[in-house]
Amino acid sequence: MYADLIKYFFVLFVVVEPVSLVPMFAALTVDESDKQRRRVALKATILSAVILVAFTLGGQWLLHNLGISVAAFKIGGGVLLLLLSIDMVFARRSGMRSTTVREQDEARDREDISVFPLAFPLIAGPGALATLVLIAGEVEGDHALLIGLIAIVLVLMVIVLALLMLSGLVMRVLGVTGANMVSRIFGVILVALAIQYLVDGIKTAFGLS
Repeated sequence: MYADLIKYFFVLFVVVEPVSLVPMFAALTVDESDKQRRRVALKATILSAVILVAFTLGGQWLLHNLGISVAAFKIGGGVLLLLLSIDMVFARRSGMRSTTVREQDEARDREDISVFPLAFPLIAGPGALATLVLIAGEVEGDHALLIGLIAIVLVLMVIVLALLMLSGLVMRVLGVTGANMVSRIFGVILVALAIQYLVDGIKTAFGLS
């Protein structure tokens, strides 16, 4: 059980990749005071936690009611994570793990960016949601693992909150180049995870396992 929980933590940490959120948070809150930054960071992480926990608890129910098999979702989730990992390796900005130019323009005009784009899609993005649904399928029926998974989500959100609160210090230590380097390393790991989900999904779908 503990080995599974450690694995789930590292998988989610790689997918959410809190370090890369810091430069985007700093850019979006460049004109805000320290007090406003803390308020935005706190609200965004709370909202993200609610979204992620909701998908953890209700993701499988949603798949069943939509008639989507676990195998199909593993294939789809694997493709999504593969695209996300490619963006991470090449430090490219896309709507999957960052905001588009039009979304950035819209965010500048918003007084509160904690919901959009910070909570979604930056923290609780498509990759994180898809990963949680896949993991929730693996722990289905094991209440202890499910509770552990929810605890992991909450711990991860605390880490995200701490990094956002300390964004000024993190940027001075790492800078944009350092953050991109961490993102590339995590991206390589995520490539392997995405391929594994694809392989598992194809095996299940075609009865090869």
